[in-house]
Amino acid sequence: MTAQPIAPVLPSLAGPGVRTRTKTGLVRRLPMAIGPEIPAAVDDVVYGFGRIDASDRVADRAITSALGWQPGDRLTVTAAAGVVIARRDPAGMVTMPAKPYVAIPAALRRLCGLRPGDRVLLAVLPGQDALAAYSFAVVDQALRAHALFPHGEGGRS
Repeated sequence: MTAQPIAPVLPSLAGPGVRTRTKTGLVRRLPMAIGPEIPAAVDDVVYGFGRIDASDRVADRAITSALGWQPGDRLTVTAAAGVVIARRDPAGMVTMPAKPYVAIPAALRRLCGLRPGDRVLLAVLPGQDALAAYSFAVVDQALRAHALFPHGEGGRS
């Protein structure tokens, strides 16, 4: 005895609840689920990750190349609420070295609670000629503010 092959089930491109006639009769097609719309990433920001080394430097070649900063460029580095911001500024007190990294002065690191070995989220705004280094404590606060951790403190159930 040989079995007849079963035809594959393929979803229709027609709208939800559409009825179509087939060889076997009238068939009602079920509506397709629609997932949530995910916002597109903005084009004017480049993101990366860095680690503060023992000499208080953060390096990410892709980040510094997105800015076009060159060795000898002067930078102004400021900090507030867990964020270090570096901007190209002819009157800046920090000089971009030959190797692509940004040095974070110790006073600013302490102000932001950053230590050597800490990882930071880097955000580059080429249109503003600026780089921001966010501590993960700040990133964590932002995630919690949007209720992405539904199980309370620490995000653990």
